[in-house]
Amino acid sequence: MGIMMMILGLLVIIVCICSALLRWNQMRYSKKGLPPGTMGWPIFGETTEFLKQGPDFMKNQRLRYGSFFKSHILGCPTIVSMDAELNRYILMNESKGLVAGYPQSMLDILGTCNIAAVHGPSHRLMRGSLLSLISPAMMKDHLLPKIDDFMRNYLCGWDDLETVDIQEKTKHMAFLSSLLQIAETLKKPEVEEYRTEFFKLVVGTLSVPIDLPGTNYRSGVQARNNIDRLLTELMQERRESGETFTDMLGYLMKKEDNRYLLTDKEIRDQVVTILYSGYETVSTTSMMALKYLHDHPEALEELRREHLAIRERKRPDEPLTLDDIKSMKFTRAVIFETSRLATIVNGVLRKTTHDLELNGKKLFSFSLSNLRNIIIISFLKKIIFKEKK
Repeated sequence: MGIMMMILGLLVIIVCICSALLRWNQMRYSKKGLPPGTMGWPIFGETTEFLKQGPDFMKNQRLRYGSFFKSHILGCPTIVSMDAELNRYILMNESKGLVAGYPQSMLDILGTCNIAAVHGPSHRLMRGSLLSLISPAMMKDHLLPKIDDFMRNYLCGWDDLETVDIQEKTKHMAFLSSLLQIAETLKKPEVEEYRTEFFKLVVGTLSVPIDLPGTNYRSGVQARNNIDRLLTELMQERRESGETFTDMLGYLMKKEDNRYLLTDKEIRDQVVTILYSGYETVSTTSMMALKYLHDHPEALEELRREHLAIRERKRPDEPLTLDDIKSMKFTRAVIFETSRLATIVNGVLRKTTHDLELNGKKLFSFSLSNLRNIIIISFLKKIIFKEKK
């Protein structure tokens, strides 16, 4: 009986402490004029619910508080806007104090020279360097021939498989195709090492920025450090070899006829940016395109006709050209429609540089010693939040 009373008393104390923490964190952000909403636990906020429930979390909060509410996600106090007119205003008024913002975990892991983290001249330098890698000349002479050769070899590996895990295969394809465009000389064991670390990095960018053993954030930071080490070793080997390389890393490292000279750290951050930005979008679009084509046989047949018509004009081993790609009008329509239906990018993030008022509600900027105020602009309103009848 005594033990039961002790356990009961302990449970009561725990409940009281939890209630006090929730109440304290709610009061902490209850400044006059802020929109309604909940802030969850100190430090963690509502990150767990946000990551587990996904769109349902936003749907439930919208039903409770309307299209404009506050929350605490990924370590940041957050204002969520799901109002179309307000979103348009936010996107068109960067000069009024609404600049690009990202979760702290993402900024820490992707690097301080990541294109999303820099502004002004540094942003122009990183952006120019990135665009130079995908110029029409680069696409025609290097990117397209390499991706054509890669996809032929990659798809041949499916011949002996009884079952193809499309989700896993599209993720592997998206990462591998990007990595080999960056550094085409990598051997298979090196590729696997990059892949292992990169997947940890991706998980770490969407986590609460708490640097403790066993956390996804700590794992992501360590993975980024390991990728930096691998890239540093690769760059050193290339400099010592004196050879000329025509992959992306080779162009980033080139000193002659290069308008965008980067430091080694900027090069590493640029490489991680390329890998990270294309991974989720390409893999998800590819997977969902296959799903939609399976569900619509007439669209699949039209796609086949378009591709077979191109194939009949070419020798079996003749690669695709830029003109072939431009002629794939129905293929382009499939990609656009998949992007519209699958909604890969669920929102845009902004942060405030000073206190301002939107929709009659105040947005307070936070000092550098505090977590930053981030606005999530969601475009899921017409798709995910449409009530079932």
